[in-house]
Amino acid sequence: MTELLFYHLDSQPLDAVLPTLLAKSLERGWRVVVQVGSPERLEAIDSHLWTFADESFLPHGTAADGHEAEQPIFLTTDHANPNAATVRFLVDRAAPPPDVAAYDRVVILFDGGDPEALAEARGHWKTLKAAGHEVTYWQQADRGGWQRKA
Repeated sequence: MTELLFYHLDSQPLDAVLPTLLAKSLERGWRVVVQVGSPERLEAIDSHLWTFADESFLPHGTAADGHEAEQPIFLTTDHANPNAATVRFLVDRAAPPPDVAAYDRVVILFDGGDPEALAEARGHWKTLKAAGHEVTYWQQADRGGWQRKA
């Protein structure tokens, strides 16, 4: 069964959190697809993943880069999964794909300071839980770690 994790961003922005979570996914040998809310954010996240730290980068690509099936992390604005990812990240209010059961894990990151994003996350929680999926809710601690709340 697909594990759905809701990550409530409070103390750190997405740009600080996403690279860490993606790096951990790669360390575990997972292929990942990241669905973003707009083409503009896709470009911004694409650039950020190359430059977020002086000593490292995260190997990734987009449809514009080609070789989609070979990308360990694929960035998209739609429900595509050309790299056969088993983990999907949804950021910037991207909606869950209709085939969440095709993944081992779906991670929904949402900005707790954005009332609309919070309301959408609550709606997704209710819908996915009602569909019988295992859902967990994680909130950032003051120092940036995560605490399971539900």
